[in-house]
Amino acid sequence: MTENNPDVMNQLATKLGLSSELQFYDVYSLDEPEQLTHIPRPALALLVIIPLTPAWDQSRKAEDANKEPYTGSGPDEPVIWFKQTIGHACGSIGLLHSLINGPAVDFIKPDSDLAVIRSLAIPLNMTKRAEMLYNSEPFELAHKSVEQAGDSYADPTDERDGGHFVSFVKSGGKLWELEGDRKGPLERGSLADDEDVLSPRALDMGIKRIIKLNADGGGESLCFSCIALAHRP
Repeated sequence: MTENNPDVMNQLATKLGLSSELQFYDVYSLDEPEQLTHIPRPALALLVIIPLTPAWDQSRKAEDANKEPYTGSGPDEPVIWFKQTIGHACGSIGLLHSLINGPAVDFIKPDSDLAVIRSLAIPLNMTKRAEMLYNSEPFELAHKSVEQAGDSYADPTDERDGGHFVSFVKSGGKLWELEGDRKGPLERGSLADDEDVLSPRALDMGIKRIIKLNADGGGESLCFSCIALAHRP
């Protein structure tokens, strides 16, 4: 599995074809603005790894229970979402969701592996899109090249602990929650032109919503990790 570490994710993003104009940064606090001053704004995506707590698990099941299989595809699809069918690739797919949606799209190098994957994905339905990614040799090679990079060989929130990578992106004036284990992309609410994924409202509708579910359910304090995609200084 891929570690949620800015250096590792920057390596993977570069290998896939993201411009060097962008990079990932550690998010040290969700509540103290002074702890975010090292991140140039606007932040283009937020990538989180967080354990699947009982309260969040219950909420996810209730939210997904009556949803039909996702049918989105084509150029008018608000976001490009991948159903995960590749084992131990949740971090790489979370990264992919962060790079091929929202404003980061403008920083994908033409003819790169990332550009090709995005172009191939657009017209495909959920099943065909997952198959395309599963069979993508460039994606597999890029994933394997950084799989054991970072501070440790083991992901601190691997499947034993129920760790899930979730990407939050702003697209079409909406905050989207993207995770390959869900039934489709999740629209979490509207954002103003001057609000990015690290704005108070986006955090409240996104990662803080998950944290609150755990707190309201009487869960222990969560150990999670956030990185944000933004311009280089």
